[in-house]
Amino acid sequence: MSPKMLSQTLRSLERDGLVSRTATATVPVTVSYELTGLGLSLHTTVRQLKLWSEAHRDDVAAHQDRFDARTISA
Repeated sequence: MSPKMLSQTLRSLERDGLVSRTATATVPVTVSYELTGLGLSLHTTVRQLKLWSEAHRDDVAAHQDRFDARTISA
């Protein structure tokens, strides 16, 4: 991920209320991000998505391979 894309993503998450941003007056400026209560409320859901993706990684890869083989053959 490029620094620009990371910055845009963090700004979007801040706008949505999922993270808070703190800038400290140092040279250069130090910026830190922290999950808000709203962001933390997603933890269980995101964890379940992670577990699902780990459990089904091989299935997804197999489907991708079959799809790609059909697409290349067509």
